[in-house]
Amino acid sequence: MPLKTYRDAIREALREEMLRDENVLILGEEVGVWGGTYAVTRGLYDEFGDRRILDTPIAEEAIVGAAVGAAMGGLRPVAELMTINFSLVAMDQIVNNAAKIHAMFGGQARVPLVIRTPAGWGQLAATHSQSFEAWFAHVPGLLVVMPSTPSDAKGLLKAAIRSDNPVIFIEHARLYGVKGEVPDGEFTVPIGVSDIKRPGRDVTIVSWSRMLHVALDAADELAKTGIECEVIDLRTLRPLDMGPVYASVEKTHRALIVEEDWTTCGMGAEIAARIGRDRFDSLDVPVERMGQVEVPMPYARNLEELMFPDEKSVARKVMEMVA
Repeated sequence: MPLKTYRDAIREALREEMLRDENVLILGEEVGVWGGTYAVTRGLYDEFGDRRILDTPIAEEAIVGAAVGAAMGGLRPVAELMTINFSLVAMDQIVNNAAKIHAMFGGQARVPLVIRTPAGWGQLAATHSQSFEAWFAHVPGLLVVMPSTPSDAKGLLKAAIRSDNPVIFIEHARLYGVKGEVPDGEFTVPIGVSDIKRPGRDVTIVSWSRMLHVALDAADELAKTGIECEVIDLRTLRPLDMGPVYASVEKTHRALIVEEDWTTCGMGAEIAARIGRDRFDSLDVPVERMGQVEVPMPYARNLEELMFPDEKSVARKVMEMVA
């Protein structure tokens, strides 16, 4: 299979879906002529024109509101928010409109909408380096997808665009240049299905997005010491596919959740609670969680790099659990 970047895989998914279905359109700040802040939509404006690639004002509530209306009218809009931090401006449209209209209209209206947005850190300071996946995963009516690899990014985005539900599709800004194998031809990855990225027998590591790569690097280092970690990529945060996690914990008897967000009231807390409730008798040690230091993000790079788990700290935690 050819190697493609995470960015190119997402662009390829957008292009293929626009060619497949004329009701698919893209709207957002600088998505057209400029090609997107992270160059994801570059070249699509030249191919599809301003009727299907819509540059908008800097107004996230208006972007999402227009996308909700377009979806209710029979289109399949893909709204790009420049970063997930700016979704805060559009929370009313996302939480009270996109997520609830299907239920409030008794199923007579649907909102086949995708909101694409990058999250994560990269020397952008406190208000531009956040990860809010747990906020959206909290809301019934939304699907929340957070892919880790180019292949999953393409397959999940195609599935999201074809879904009749509103989907929050969160990309990590530091993954856009990551390369991986992406199958040729038509394929989708089902929403709501976890994936075992590395089999193992000693400790289950559960992660998603950029932290999945940190977990895999830690697992590779631990293997040199004889500790084999099973690394599970959730891929979708709502709905959560816990089946592979439960099966792994029954085998390893240990679970570590690694996330980039703050751990208080985060996704890791939900996953740990489910493991504790449903697989308590399989555990030899308490479920452990690792995440971002619970302070606003500093701007200085040397401080920023201290905020998150890395392969060394993850490896140390695993060794403590095994000991």
